[in-house]
Amino acid sequence: MALVLLLSSCASKKNASTSKGKTSSSKHILKSKNNSLEDFANLLEVSKKDLKNEKLYFYIDSWLGTPHKMGGTTKSGIDCSGFVSNVYTEIYKEKLPRTSRDMAEEIKNKKIDKLKEGDLVFFAFGGGKIDHVGIYLHNNRFVHVSSKKGVIISNLEDVWYSKYFVKSGSVF
Repeated sequence: MALVLLLSSCASKKNASTSKGKTSSSKHILKSKNNSLEDFANLLEVSKKDLKNEKLYFYIDSWLGTPHKMGGTTKSGIDCSGFVSNVYTEIYKEKLPRTSRDMAEEIKNKKIDKLKEGDLVFFAFGGGKIDHVGIYLHNNRFVHVSSKKGVIISNLEDVWYSKYFVKSGSVF
């Protein structure tokens, strides 16, 4: 029984790519805090001024490519809800529940077209119950932990993600 619960907390197993054929990012975009956010702006197809939380992007950059590990919370391996919890603790000074399912119960629901940077997106890959979470960035892009590629940026319009998307919303 415990094995089933562990396997249901973060189930993004697909090789993620965007609907436009661009592959998801799994390498560092920014190299140091002295660099600009231009690369993130280009990836997200927005103006640099649209990136409201510079600390968020430097934090994401430091985690990109970190491998998936069920139940993990460190750079040696992390799962989706661990990553989201870490981001919210470090960047927003907010404590979230540990599982994606519990996080989904605490958000204020929003439609996809109303999402803002830092909102959460939820998926149900394992049979109808929420088992995956990511953080919305811009232009349907979100950062999350793929079980195959680790921390990456993907597109909600990708057929795989749109098929399993369940809900989205704001913690604030």
